Amino acid sequence: MTEAVGTDRIEFGLDTFGDVTNAPNGEAVSQAQVIRNVVEEGVLADQVGLSFFGVGEHHREDFAVSAPDVVLAAIAGRTTNIHLGSAVTVLSSDDPVRVFQRFSTLDAVSDGRAEVILGRGSFTESFPLFGYDLGDYEKLFEEKLELFSELLKEKPVTWSGTTRAPLDNQSVYPVTESGALRTWVGVGGSPESVVRTARYGLPMMLAIIGGASARFAPYVDLYKRAITQLELPMQAIGVHSPGYIAETDEQAKEEFFPHYQLMHARIGASRGWPPLTRQQFEGEATPNGAIYVGSPETVAKKIAATIEVLGANRFDLKYSAGTLPHENMMRNIELYGTQVVPRVEELLAESRAALVR
Repeated sequence: MTEAVGTDRIEFGLDTFGDVTNAPNGEAVSQAQVIRNVVEEGVLADQVGLSFFGVGEHHREDFAVSAPDVVLAAIAGRTTNIHLGSAVTVLSSDDPVRVFQRFSTLDAVSDGRAEVILGRGSFTESFPLFGYDLGDYEKLFEEKLELFSELLKEKPVTWSGTTRAPLDNQSVYPVTESGALRTWVGVGGSPESVVRTARYGLPMMLAIIGGASARFAPYVDLYKRAITQLELPMQAIGVHSPGYIAETDEQAKEEFFPHYQLMHARIGASRGWPPLTRQQFEGEATPNGAIYVGSPETVAKKIAATIEVLGANRFDLKYSAGTLPHENMMRNIELYGTQVVPRVEELLAESRAALVR
């Protein structure tokens, strides 16, 4: 269990999966160059004053990053303030001890700025790659999260289960200087996942990639009720959603849609999804949709509304989208940090002031 963390402070972050992008001439960029570009994007996120930069883990051709902690360490060496973490670490197909060691090492090299977001993984490529049976999908995550929660105490661990070798009064190093590695659990929207996160006393990161944010309010209420009934300290609640910012709403949609549509088609080919239409995209780009695309003012209003309806403490914009070029993403990051975040803070302050009148 982690200590209660800043539940009154609103943080703003960015997430990327290291999508393999196109160059301005339309040609695909190498995976190696994509990784170097992600480092530059993380450096810019620090320069514009953002709180968090997250890098996802995937094991497929259209995503370049399979070792987020290595990429994050490279960013750590060139930044000073921004927190750095996974988005997410697929704990089910990894070893909890090694995950803790990698991120406590990142915490050391970043001077206490490491975070980890744990998840079951909506992509399943890592399971056969590392020799895990998808039939054990639930059991793998439950047991490994149980072990990871013990490791977070940074004391000798005694644990046994069916998914890895037992530990008998085993110490794991390095420990963090603060004594607490900030750890979230990524939740896609099942009540069981919400209650499990509360049971371990960990912050909850909601992945909202479709529909109105208000649909997730019952999960927030469930989380708060569960953690209160368990008599555990209240933890932060975060939101992760895709988005893109440009000077105008129309420009943002025109630049973002082709790449987002292609990404949807590539992923959907293995999941039986129908092609994404422009009409469906426009629906998700409305104030009630899950895509935060538009001008700085449009996106700021939508983020502020989400934070208010869910009582969220952090909002992470998934700023990359398939083949969207690096140059576009750099502009997206710049606008998010310099225009959107300050405007969201203004809107939230105005809303709070109105309530006390």
